[in-house]
Amino acid sequence: MSGSVRAAETRRRMPLWVLVGISALAGLFYAFAVWNAVANLTQALTFYGDAGLTVNALGWFVWIFAAVFPIIVWAAAFTLGYRRRAHELLLIMVTGLALVAVFWLNVVAYTGLYTTSFVG
Repeated sequence: MSGSVRAAETRRRMPLWVLVGISALAGLFYAFAVWNAVANLTQALTFYGDAGLTVNALGWFVWIFAAVFPIIVWAAAFTLGYRRRAHELLLIMVTGLALVAVFWLNVVAYTGLYTTSFVG
């Protein structure tokens, strides 16, 4: 066996409580992004409904995908990081959270600039 294979085999796994703690703490921030997307969807529906308008298919897609995207990124980050060391898992989770934040800013900018494209 080579030295790197032997070192990888002898590496200790992170304790389960550390894995759950990091994943749950990061998950709260991801859940906040989902909560914001759902809140903005309901606010948009109320706003357009009061004006006598409805949201078209593009609007539904954008807001629903904005709510689902953080869940997908959290699952991908967890899948990539659960077998790594604790600090690597934390860095992967924070990187995924940064990706969600950039996506959220894009959604907010797009819906703010092109509001009329969501009304059908």
